[in-house]
Amino acid sequence: MRCPICTHDSDKVIDSRSAQDGRIIRRRRKCLECGHKFTTYEAVEQPPLYVVKKDSRREPFQREKLLAGVITACKKRPVAMAAIERLIHAIEMDIYAAFQIEVPSWKIGEYVMDGLKQLDDVAYVRFASVYRQFKDVEEFMDVLQALKHEQPKRQPGFGRKKRNSRKPKKEELPLFPRTAENRDASSRQNPPDAT
Repeated sequence: MRCPICTHDSDKVIDSRSAQDGRIIRRRRKCLECGHKFTTYEAVEQPPLYVVKKDSRREPFQREKLLAGVITACKKRPVAMAAIERLIHAIEMDIYAAFQIEVPSWKIGEYVMDGLKQLDDVAYVRFASVYRQFKDVEEFMDVLQALKHEQPKRQPGFGRKKRNSRKPKKEELPLFPRTAENRDASSRQNPPDAT
């Protein structure tokens, strides 16, 4: 393996670990010429898989395209990137397990929708609105109603901090906390009247 710094092709493997459920081997290497450490990944080469589009066109399956679609659906949602990666990995494994040469695009969409439904409701609805190409509001509302009926009943305020609804009294909100130091300073500024 060529060193990315000095391009010398003599290196030593200093650590090997399996990653992604044993599908990939991560190797840590050290260049014997300049001493630079770098990481390489070794994976089994998958046979090419083609996605069959609605209009019967075929294009190579691209994990990056799938990932970009899920990231877009989860944009500005509290979904960790690690959870998205796990979802993409699971979808990819399902696709390779079920299809050898070609996979219909609608099947990929169904896998994504099933995964997003478990991950985040809003991301699911966003993806469904693009994937299913709703023609009117009624179709959109049908999906929302179905999602609402599938959800377990949540308790009001579930997952939120409860706020104290009682308003504090004026004397409970001093501008500065009353400490001995503050009392001494205020008595020096406003001495009691000597009458």
